[in-house]
Amino acid sequence: MVEVKLEENDSLDWALKKFRRKMIRSGLFKDMKKRRYYEKPSAAKKRKAAAARRRSARARRLGR
Repeated sequence: MVEVKLEENDSLDWALKKFRRKMIRSGLFKDMKKRRYYEKPSAAKKRKAAAARRRSARARRLGR
């Protein structure tokens, strides 16, 4: 859960900016976008396999 504490003299724009930054850092924005539409299990498996291939290729390039 993301929480932003405000004081009396804080502006709404500042609070929204801070809230958005915390949401992005926590990964909730990415999760919300991912869950916006139903993804078939076979499509999810393909997406995860592609991500794993990208990670391993990157690790090979960097020599890890």
